Amino acid sequence: MMRVGIKNVKTIIVSAENTAAALGSGELEVFATPALAALAEAACWQSVAGELKASQTSVGTSLTLRHLAATPLGGELRCESELIEADGRRLVFRIEVSDSAGLVGEGEHERFIVDKEKFLSKAEGRR
Repeated sequence: MMRVGIKNVKTIIVSAENTAAALGSGELEVFATPALAALAEAACWQSVAGELKASQTSVGTSLTLRHLAATPLGGELRCESELIEADGRRLVFRIEVSDSAGLVGEGEHERFIVDKEKFLSKAEGRR
């Protein structure tokens, strides 16, 4: 059973590759919402990866995210995740993202623990 309270911090610098203009989510050179979502997911899955069997991983199933402020090129974002609920294979995380000026984003992310081979086999069956 996964223990509630596991935390992680992941940081990223805003670059030309992760702006709204580059990712197609807008036309401005600021940190993109899709990049914020990817940062949040990475902080969460990486926080529990070491707690799983080698044959397991976790997959994202739900993400509720509010992008509250824009971070310009060169800015550094810090994403903090905390496992707030663990119910069997279901994991729920709280997410807070900030930059040097304050809160940038917040939300919740749900993941499920899966067997890697079974999951990939099922995915391949969708061809």
